[in-house]
Amino acid sequence: MDRVQIGCNYQNQPLWKIMLGVPLIYLPIISTVPFVIIGFFLVKTHLRYVGGMDIKSYWDFVPDTLSHRFANSEQPAINISRFHPAHYRFFWIFNCKNYCPLSVALFRYAVYLVMIVENWWCPFAHDKKQQYAEAAIDKSFWHVDPDELIKLHADDRNNPIWNTKAKDQHV
Repeated sequence: MDRVQIGCNYQNQPLWKIMLGVPLIYLPIISTVPFVIIGFFLVKTHLRYVGGMDIKSYWDFVPDTLSHRFANSEQPAINISRFHPAHYRFFWIFNCKNYCPLSVALFRYAVYLVMIVENWWCPFAHDKKQQYAEAAIDKSFWHVDPDELIKLHADDRNNPIWNTKAKDQHV
């Protein structure tokens, strides 16, 4: 498995770069969250208007609070200068229990909805399509009308990601 190299370089970074870099993780979230939320409401509305049912909610992607390793009172903090936000338990509670899981869930949910759209409108295989199985649907737009179904490649007609009648196979 390829890994991003970060821990091996962290201690070589000057403190000013780290202090300047920490707020940068919040700016993309602050600037994109409103648009992502609007986007997922629009996509979810689209899916409902074309007949979508049993669509997972955002909260299905958020980890249960009880599943976090530490209770708030037990959350560790780093022994570092009291001027560094990582010195305070609140910093870790905010980030590890709110910012990270809620942000990851938001973007995973948006991707899930777009994968449903892709499976519905475009049941055509490509080399990454198997990753869309998380958003499997009963049948695609093309499977609804038998006259259109015959236009699909046999592998696309019989793909279980967008056809519940298909035998289990890989894209």
